[in-house]
This record gives sequence, C-alpha cells and structure tokens, in this order.
Amino acid sequence: MTDWLEYPGGVYKKKEDLYRELKERRDRILQMGDPQVLERRRKAGQLNARERLELLFDNGEYLEIGMHVKHRTTHFSMDKAQIPAEGVITAFGKVNGRWVAAFSEDFSAMAGTFGEYHGKKEAYAIQFAMEKGIPFIGMNDSGGARLQEGMDTLEAYGWLFRTQTQASGVIPQIALLLGPCLGGQAYHPVMQDFVIQAKNVGFMGIAGPAFVKTQIGEEITLEELSGWRAHAVKSGQTHVVAEDEKDAIAKAKELLSFLPSNNRERPPRLKTEDPPDRIIPELDDLLPDEPFKPFDMRKVITAIVDDGYFFEILGLYAKNLITGFARFNGRTVGIVANQPMEAAGVLDINAADKGARFIRFCDLFNIPLVTLVDCPGYIIGSRADWAGILRHGAKLLYAWSDATVPLISIIVRKSYAGAHYGMLDKSIGADFVFAWPTARITIVGADTAASVIFAREIRESPNPEEARRKRIREYSETYENPYVAAERGYTDDVIMPRDTRKYINRALDLLENKFVTPGTCPWKVWRKYSNINL
Repeated sequence: MTDWLEYPGGVYKKKEDLYRELKERRDRILQMGDPQVLERRRKAGQLNARERLELLFDNGEYLEIGMHVKHRTTHFSMDKAQIPAEGVITAFGKVNGRWVAAFSEDFSAMAGTFGEYHGKKEAYAIQFAMEKGIPFIGMNDSGGARLQEGMDTLEAYGWLFRTQTQASGVIPQIALLLGPCLGGQAYHPVMQDFVIQAKNVGFMGIAGPAFVKTQIGEEITLEELSGWRAHAVKSGQTHVVAEDEKDAIAKAKELLSFLPSNNRERPPRLKTEDPPDRIIPELDDLLPDEPFKPFDMRKVITAIVDDGYFFEILGLYAKNLITGFARFNGRTVGIVANQPMEAAGVLDINAADKGARFIRFCDLFNIPLVTLVDCPGYIIGSRADWAGILRHGAKLLYAWSDATVPLISIIVRKSYAGAHYGMLDKSIGADFVFAWPTARITIVGADTAASVIFAREIRESPNPEEARRKRIREYSETYENPYVAAERGYTDDVIMPRDTRKYINRALDLLENKFVTPGTCPWKVWRKYSNINL
C-alpha cells in the first residue's frame, strides 16, 4: 500500500512509491489479457500480440505508445473491465533498418474488440506514420466491435477509415490477417494497399457465419466464408497468402523491401551481381512457332529480372494477368503481364481491376512499370457487356494515362484491339515500346478483319472457304507483324528476345530522372484527380 503524505498544498507520494507504481502498471499491461486465452493460443502454435511485434521489428525492439490508454465506458459493467492497452499495441520500430509504424491487436484482452480508444489508437498510429513519412503495418486479430460502447465505437470506425484514406498514396499501408477481422472492422484491411492473410487463422468478412445464417438463412463455415481461398482466389481482396503468422510477417517485411517509405522517396536500390546487360539466349526459343499456342509468361519474367526473383501480387486471382514486383539492376519495378496459359491472356473485368489498382499504386510510390504483352483483346459477349466490361476495362486506360512514372512496354506476341492500349502503348503514355519479332500488332486478328472487310466477296465466291483463307493470309502478312508499327513510330524498336533485359535496363537508366509536374502536364493544374470509373 502506498502512503500519501501531506504538505500545506495537498498530498504527495515518495519517489520510490511512484516508481514502484509505474512498474506495477507496466507489468500488468505487459502481461496482456486473459491468461487462459494466451495459453490456449500458445498451445495452438499462435503468437501473442507482443511476440508478433518482436518478430516484425529489427532485433525485436520497438517504441510503444499509448500503453496506458483506457476506455471511459461505465455501462454494462465496463467500469470494472480491465483491458490492457485497450486491446491493441501501437508501436514504432525499424524493419530492415527503416522506421515503420505498426499496431498489433491483442485477442487476449477482451477478444481485441474495437472500442472508442482502441480505434483512436490505431488511427493515431496511421496519422503519425503519415506525418513522419514512414510505412504502416496493421496486424488484425479482433473479435469485432465492442458493442458495450455503442456510438463511441461507431465514431471510432469513422476516425480510422478517414485517417487511413488520408494516408492513402502518402505512405504504404499493409494489413496482416492473423486472426478474425469481421464486420465493419473488415473495411480497414481492404482500404489498405496490400492484404496478407495467414492460412487457417486469418479471417475477413462483412459478417460471420452465425449472422449470415440468422439474416439470410445461408449455412456456411467461417473458413468457406472468410478464409484465404475466399479472398485470395474468389474476391481478390487478399494479395498475398502466408502459411502461418510467422510467414505472414516475413512476407510483409519482404514486400516492404520493394517499397519506398513514402510518396516523396524512391524505393531502396539494392546491390546485385546480376549484370544489367545480361543476354538470355533461352528466350529466343521459349515461344512456340504457332501464334496462338500458349506459353508461360512467368518464364519470361524470371528470365529477365534480377536473380530471377519475382514477388507476385494477387497471384491466385484473375490469373490471366500477372502483377508483382521485381528488380532491374537493383531498382524496384512493377510488372504487369498477360498470361497466355490462362484464358489466352484476355483482359476481363477482374484482370482490369487487378491491373489498374496495381498500376496506380506503383505510380503513387514512384515505381517504374514494365508490361509484357500477349493479349488478344478485352473479353467480349453479352455476359461481359452486361457485367460492365467497358466500365472496368476503362480503369486500365485511366491508370496508364494518369501515370507519371517510367513506363516501358515489351510486346511479346499479340497486341490486338483495346488490349493494345489497355496493356500500354505509345499513344496512352509509354516512354518506350519494344517489340519482339514474334509480335503481332494490329487492330484485330486477321480472321476477324478478313470476315468484315471482305464479307461480300467471301459470301459471293464460288469457294467461300478458299476465298476466306486467302484474305486472312493477305491481312495477316500485311499487318500481323511488328514492322508496320515500327515504321510509323508506334514502337521504338524490334529487338531479339535475348536482349530484353538489356533494353529494359538501358531505358530505366535513361528515365532515371523522369519527373512530370503540373507545368509539363497543363491538364493537371486545375483538377484534383481523374474521375476513374470505379
């Protein structure tokens, strides 16, 4: 028991008593919440909230703020509730030598429920990170809204969403799903730049299975509704899947290594022993002779980037388009590539959404973009039209047209119709366009063109099929090649596949100081941003 001592102006405590009180308070908070919850999770192989932060930060060291924050609710026995650190630890530390802000929700403290000061702590961490120009990582593991706090909880959600929106495009934001994240709180991770979901323990959804059954009568398990397959494969809301919590944290650190700390900086440039002008003879033999026979575009990517390393984003979603980060001569570059192995590499609604958001992220954070093109066009048909392919497909056009970072396009094979500019060409903003000899650059394929241009001739011919084949061959020989575009200056050069890495690195060297200001882009002076078809 601490004794209060009197003096004429009031009472006071001895210093040793004050120091002991601080230690006791800190010790209680550092022990976290319910010991039974902590033990149950430990036996299940899960980390606690503080162990996650130790694993994230260099040497396990971090500066914690808001340790003593406490809710102010008295209703429903909340005046007796002890919730260490309000169920969320906000901290700052270094990741690979760079400062990063983070929060880690503590499920052992009243299930990590989101109340007024829980939310305000998270919002403050993001606000602080934005003002100081450092990335933010959120580790989500919460039982959802703290209903006992009523409207105060609802208001805190608004504070959090508004703060992270203001930080969007200023600092990179990464969400880790290491436990449940359901209800209104699930908007928080999807409003960040990247979501990394741990298998079997990370869940995200607008409502849990019980609520879904009560409201609409659908019976479904939590894993089916909100697990990694639901979002990495079906919804496209999980960008990276991790095997477990440790893997999720490792992947977050790896992803950060490709990114700048804020929108005023460039990504870190790493040393590499991979020669920038390395010749790749095997690329000359990679493509099949038949122009519509599929091949794996990932083999092109891993052949041309530094050390063959590619960090894929949304690799299980809209697999007809490949997006991710790699390096060229140590520089971070965003890759956008068609995948002929999936739906012939056609651009559909999901691929357009996936590509456009990735392009805009790279542009916001000064990351050059390289495209590898083999695309027959946008998907067609009534289902695509009625689902809004034009609206979604236009997102790519907006993204490329608005981009100000270095833009390089490599036309590997087909570049037809709307896909010609949907995958980046000169007219929509590319700085350099290089074509392989296998490139087929034209407004439509030869069979379509011949069927339209020579429809009457083919119909009236005594041998329509022979006439059709003749005209298809004529159109193909005339236009389905890389040289017509090169003759008109629509491409900069036709290059051998083996030289692709060398040309990309030379282009990046030349574009090193590319900088677009409102003065050089008059249309940007008086507008806030383009009204993209969301």
